[in-house]
Amino acid sequence: MKKILILFYIAVSLLSCNGYRWNGRAETGDTVSFKYSQLIVVEQYDGYRLVTIKNPWKEGKVLHRYQLIPYDDVAPHHTEHGATIVRVPLQRSVVFTSMHAALLAELGAQNQVSGVADLKYMKVPCIQEGVRNGRIIDCGDGMSPVVERIIDTEADAILLSPFENSGGYGRMEDIEVPLIECAEYMEQSPLARAEWMRFYGMLYGKERVADSLFAVVDSSYHALKAMAATMPDSLTVMMDKQTGSVWYMPGGNSTIGRMLQDAKCCYPFANDDRSGSLPLPFETVLEKCGEADVWLFRYDSDQPMTKALLEKEQKGYSQLRPLREGNVYGCNVLTSMFYEETPFRPDLLLQDFIGILHPQLRKEPLRYYHKIE
Repeated sequence: MKKILILFYIAVSLLSCNGYRWNGRAETGDTVSFKYSQLIVVEQYDGYRLVTIKNPWKEGKVLHRYQLIPYDDVAPHHTEHGATIVRVPLQRSVVFTSMHAALLAELGAQNQVSGVADLKYMKVPCIQEGVRNGRIIDCGDGMSPVVERIIDTEADAILLSPFENSGGYGRMEDIEVPLIECAEYMEQSPLARAEWMRFYGMLYGKERVADSLFAVVDSSYHALKAMAATMPDSLTVMMDKQTGSVWYMPGGNSTIGRMLQDAKCCYPFANDDRSGSLPLPFETVLEKCGEADVWLFRYDSDQPMTKALLEKEQKGYSQLRPLREGNVYGCNVLTSMFYEETPFRPDLLLQDFIGILHPQLRKEPLRYYHKIE
């Protein structure tokens, strides 16, 4: 294992060491290069790695630090700066989200998952099979998991998503199992978010697989972006649809907002520098996007969406030009793998966007979005 790790470290190109410092068994550490991520700093020391996750909500603050130690290293280790010791590769783990479970399956680490939360949302076949045969424990609802079941998994770590002002993780903080805070969704570019797969590869002993997969994603994404850039014209796009009384539109600096720019389209909110969703009233959307060329939205239903269902859902939709002219594409997140795949495979989603916005470039069938009849 040690020889494999050493070869991996040599193979990874190194940036200048301008991140956080660690005063442990070595005086200085080399920063392992991350090409896009702005939230992860990984430093290599003699016998361990220090991973610092920056707080995406408080500039200059740290969300969490992890000291990654080889699993078979039984020597005592001194920790500082509040770092959590994690022994890697993880042998058993609890995973709270379907997208992380899907990534682990892609990396070949599915047998290192011993528990999951929110099973009803886990559309990953090997996870469902593992629960059926008793290898994986259903730990209940992600917002209020059954801690006793988590203990039964004998997990080395728990992977979950942090939220601003969440108030902590309740009883899970008392069972002495490391909590891996998966904050990749707060990155401000699709490739930065996808690059977190390299961190998860480190946790599960799948560094080479993760690095190779990310290299494919990186190359594919840039090739698609360059192809879209050759197109002379761009269509105006409106995104998603009303939820209750609010229409949540991707901010210009969100991963979807950035991806739309890379697909070379005109997005009315591209100049908004927010990285989250914009809560808007219907009137604002109608003013800004009512004459858009294309409407793309996600929905959750056991039946395909139709124009009639849309108009029944919200009478105001009939005022939208894309609906009147039949240029509407829906992504059914219930029947597709949209949430499971796209966070770490943004190239697949960009391919859909380009295929819709520039049909002459479409080489394969659409993967997530399909035209509404």
